[in-house]
Amino acid sequence: MTVRLAVLFGGRSGEHDVSRRSAESILAHLDPAAYQVTEVLIERDGQWRVNGDRATFAQALRAIGDQDVVFPALHGPYGEDGTVQSMLEWLGVAFVGNGVFASAAGMDKPVTKKLLAADGLRVADGVTLRPDEDLSSRDQERLGLPVFVKPARAGSSLGISKVEQWAQLPAALRLARESDAKVLVEHAVRGREIDVGVLQHPDGRVEAGPPLEIRVANAAFFDYDAKYDGGAVFHIPAQLDPGTTRLLQDRAVQAFHALGCRGLLRVDFFLPDPDADHGTGWTGDHREPVINEVNTFPGFTAASQYPQIWQRAGVSYSALLDILIQGALHRHDAASPCPSPC
Repeated sequence: MTVRLAVLFGGRSGEHDVSRRSAESILAHLDPAAYQVTEVLIERDGQWRVNGDRATFAQALRAIGDQDVVFPALHGPYGEDGTVQSMLEWLGVAFVGNGVFASAAGMDKPVTKKLLAADGLRVADGVTLRPDEDLSSRDQERLGLPVFVKPARAGSSLGISKVEQWAQLPAALRLARESDAKVLVEHAVRGREIDVGVLQHPDGRVEAGPPLEIRVANAAFFDYDAKYDGGAVFHIPAQLDPGTTRLLQDRAVQAFHALGCRGLLRVDFFLPDPDADHGTGWTGDHREPVINEVNTFPGFTAASQYPQIWQRAGVSYSALLDILIQGALHRHDAASPCPSPC
């Protein structure tokens, strides 16, 4: 039976273009014999289009509600932060990926860190600044240099700066606040940057893929240009000993459960340099990986880490989409109060 599927993309965040590129890849890899696809685009100004035609909000909601399942290929605020997930829950339609709580918590970096640390996972030391707050001299001394300054609720490395001298901090705060008034100043962990993708299968089994190592040639860190303009090289699997690989995979699955995730998650780690200064506030084993960030809907472009991780694990892009869609349908059916139709 053909599944009626809406791919929802675009949005009002600074990651509008990334979302469109993710959706383009998703649409190109969906099996046309298995899915009857409706394209739902949210323009930058919040206007809606259904299969290319301008639609009112009510018309768009009706089109979405008529689907068997929705694939929200949205990144950033208004899409990845629980906003759209809440709308889809209200419509009562199955949808791919994380629910309202995990999406909202995973989008807010300081909240993510608190939840992960409460579950015993290691995170970098940092300070959250509200609007008009500055980093105190005491916190500067505690964090040390360098630090990263990040918008609390943005993705794709938008608005992030690496600060190597405190004189650079005011400009970094201004840049971050262009994306979010709430800002995170975080100790820079020296070490290898490793990503692990987590996938939940339709039967509920949660699996971590092979670790991916990011190496950036011509940038200070893995910034927006490095992510989407070919400035980084991915090594899959990362050259790690079996014990470290298992540890990273175990911690990624632990993070998935700590945040109440479903469907998918990408966990971005630092594997600390054993000879580096470990000023992260951690009192345990310094070989323990540091969770940098999580992504509750990672990029699905041709250049994105998450699809590449699963392709290396033997799961093709098309098969990955099928797993996510079937998982969403299965969870929705299991949660229904009575068989359809009631």
